Amino acid sequence: MIQKREDIRNVAIIAHVDHGKTTLVDGLLRQSGVFRQGQEVVDRVMDSNAIERERGITILSKNTAVNYKGTKINIIDTPGHADFGGEVERVLKMVNGVILVVDAFEGPMPQTRFVLRKAMELSLPVIVCINKIDRPGARPTQVIDEVLELLLDLGASDEQLDCPFVFASAKSGIATLDLGSPGVSMQPLFETIVDYIPAPQGDPDAGTQMLVSTIDYNEYVGRIGVGKVDNGVIRVGQDAVIVNHHEPDKVRRVRVSKLYEFEGLSKIEVKEAGIGAIVAVSGIDDLKIGDTICSPETPAAIPFQKISEPTIAMTFNVNDSPLAGREGRYVTSRHIRDRLYRELNTDVSLRVEDTDSTDCFKVSGRGELHLSVLIENMRREGYEFAVSKAEVIYRYDEKGKRLEPIESCYIDVPDEFAGTVISRLSQRRGNLVSMGTASNGYTRLEFDIPSRGLIGYHGDFLTDTKGNGIMNTIFKGYEPYRGDIEYRKQGSLIAFEAGTAVTYGLFNAQERGNLFITPNTEVYAGMVIGESGKGEDVYVNVCKTKHLTNTRTSSSDEALRLVPPKILSLEQAIDFIDTDELLEVTPEHLRIRKKILDPRLRKRAEISAAAKNS
Repeated sequence: MIQKREDIRNVAIIAHVDHGKTTLVDGLLRQSGVFRQGQEVVDRVMDSNAIERERGITILSKNTAVNYKGTKINIIDTPGHADFGGEVERVLKMVNGVILVVDAFEGPMPQTRFVLRKAMELSLPVIVCINKIDRPGARPTQVIDEVLELLLDLGASDEQLDCPFVFASAKSGIATLDLGSPGVSMQPLFETIVDYIPAPQGDPDAGTQMLVSTIDYNEYVGRIGVGKVDNGVIRVGQDAVIVNHHEPDKVRRVRVSKLYEFEGLSKIEVKEAGIGAIVAVSGIDDLKIGDTICSPETPAAIPFQKISEPTIAMTFNVNDSPLAGREGRYVTSRHIRDRLYRELNTDVSLRVEDTDSTDCFKVSGRGELHLSVLIENMRREGYEFAVSKAEVIYRYDEKGKRLEPIESCYIDVPDEFAGTVISRLSQRRGNLVSMGTASNGYTRLEFDIPSRGLIGYHGDFLTDTKGNGIMNTIFKGYEPYRGDIEYRKQGSLIAFEAGTAVTYGLFNAQERGNLFITPNTEVYAGMVIGESGKGEDVYVNVCKTKHLTNTRTSSSDEALRLVPPKILSLEQAIDFIDTDELLEVTPEHLRIRKKILDPRLRKRAEISAAAKNS
């Protein structure tokens, strides 16, 4: 018999990037008594990954739980960036409602639409939390209208349109239901969650049924499956079977060895858990997202939405440059392969494939950010490898016609730069869908553009808008191929010989373009040391010193003035490399190089490639 579990509420916090989801969770945790008095707590405590803290984004969904007046509120903090949409899609299966956080100044943004659509598809009730009401220029009343318009656009039901609005300043830890009277605590939000989010329900007397919605990984206990108990009770030591909605033939007998519930930021070991509880199960090998843990007597898989497929791919290669193996601890193909396949334990949107070469692996993801976070993590762990330029994944229809991934690209840009941005994206096969006024002298542009048109554009976009533009993208779907795109107008400055770069050599080279390196940098033949001012590659000798005479000495190099070099970040380097180049990634350096280092072999390869294409 179906029953409600009134002492539990399961809720996900969804929002666009940087609208304050994680800070809001901080406020709820602080005011629920999770932290002991005097305990020092960092801001955005849920962003535990070092890269999350540096970039100010959430990459992996996080579970926490707070208690409010006898009700346990399980909270899931989800990523806002579309590259990590796979995380959002699956965690929503665990909850009975969502809190949509919207910035009181910016209003609904592209990712707001993306994450809200996912909640609408699952018919989840929505609490709208308009955050940052104390921000200069905040316009909460207009934002209410914009949110309601968005709900109408997404086909919300009458119940969803009649959603409660809560106004908050997560940073200050206050919430209110009335803009006229500022709040003093998060209590109005707690009350709204308990009153408006439905209690989970299920049949406590039925067989066990728990859908694994997310996977954690721990070196000591292996895979940990996290999900909600839909029916029955799950107990430590019980026999169970694993079934999967998308793999009807899959039936595997297992035993539940350890069971945890969430309490604050910790996992607490429990002996059993009933309907509505969000639990973590360990001790089951090869557990996958979408698996259902059931009683052996009544094995029934819970339907599960398939995760969106990757749209771009790059190759990860063993580093074979002349400087290979000097800085990394893990450099062999076995090390790199093991690490990439281990990433699949927790990243559901990633694909890793072996290639014809044992030293090369094809890695596919949802976007450049998705793959760059993996590269940065591996680099910090001591891995050394090389990656190719990101390329899109094509599909073909029944007639053999090539289809490519298309993104909806939303841009807010100061009015004076709108023309430049339109021109740039048009050159990259983008179609201008709409153009309107945003606010405070900004123009809002919406484009449909091929995913490959956005590869390498971010750096140009920041330059063209003097750092004042905001660009967001959402995957739209596959459409017919729109024609070739010229990725880069400038060629590369290529080191002519191996050695150490000196001021005199760099001084002569800087006349040919923009440098990426400083004096005393070790270089090798075929390494890219800058961007050429021309449309073709230029060879330079940056190791060349002055001829010494009794009137000129090498110390006079100090009088030469070098233009400060452009030191590329990981994202900038991934954006810059061309299809015939690789990015060499080590724990200490990022080096760009030609795939074929020998200039004669490279020229021969170019001629044969041109002949093949003609």
